[in-house]
Amino acid sequence: MANTSARMLRLLSLLQTHRYWPGGELADRLEVSPRTLRRDVDRLRELGYPVDANRGVAGGYQLQAGAAVPPLLLDDEEAVAIAVGLRTAAAGAVAGFEETSVRALAKVIQLLPPRLRRRIDALQAMTSPGVFGGGPTLDAGVLTTIAMACRGEERLRFGYAPRDGASAARHVEPHRLVSLGRRWYLIAWDLDRGDWRSFRVDRLSEPALTGARFRPRDIPGGDPVAWMRSRLATIPNRHDVAVLIEAPAATVQAHVGQWGTVEPVEGTGCRLRMSVDDLSWPVMVLGALGAGFTVESPPELRTAARRAGETLLDGATRPA
Repeated sequence: MANTSARMLRLLSLLQTHRYWPGGELADRLEVSPRTLRRDVDRLRELGYPVDANRGVAGGYQLQAGAAVPPLLLDDEEAVAIAVGLRTAAAGAVAGFEETSVRALAKVIQLLPPRLRRRIDALQAMTSPGVFGGGPTLDAGVLTTIAMACRGEERLRFGYAPRDGASAARHVEPHRLVSLGRRWYLIAWDLDRGDWRSFRVDRLSEPALTGARFRPRDIPGGDPVAWMRSRLATIPNRHDVAVLIEAPAATVQAHVGQWGTVEPVEGTGCRLRMSVDDLSWPVMVLGALGAGFTVESPPELRTAARRAGETLLDGATRPA
């Protein structure tokens, strides 16, 4: 039975390359008879793997895409590649996939043996991901630890440096990681304060799993993303931005999304309003639009836009 199980796993691994395998070659690889190969293929079909078969002298087998995702078999190199790719996506390299990537990364990391985790950490330490949009760079290991605590319903300890005040140790029941506005937030029940709290992950240090399990609480409203957005709306930002832009309001709104409000202005296009901590985001929006604009406030935005333009102009005029 053990030999049969090992042979089935080997067969599945070969078929998951999705190449067409002639029956004779596949049987030789597995060191079995064509009849035993047919029985093994039938067992895979019973488990939900859609294996196509062509009969005859030139017959063979090929695994097709199914209606559901069956269990995957990965070799060492494939597992490392997937984990590194998920870490890159989690850093915000692909907009909209950050939360999904972190959840998937937590599942993959939990299944990897220590020797592969060390390889992933070493590879990650020697690479520098490019984060688009000026958001803070995060340690993917920190994200993974927090995600595993959320998924495993395990209490978490970490150091936290708030916006104003000294860094302090926190002890929480982690609920959900949320990605909003190029930043990551942890929503958790703070055990010391007896209330729901949100924590910016880039201000969080040395998260550690405690091994203590907890029963999840219901977050107010039931929607973690909506709760986080409502909380952010009550936090004052450093800069209130107002810019007149010579472009249709719909075009500007499509670029800025939910992170700004756009109102039509007769004769000039529209007015963009944003409330931000970091001026790199409105500078990026203005650059992407490629339209004329007039900064109404704050004066610091004029300086930031001028510096960005000078940097781009300098690079564009340098000889190759």
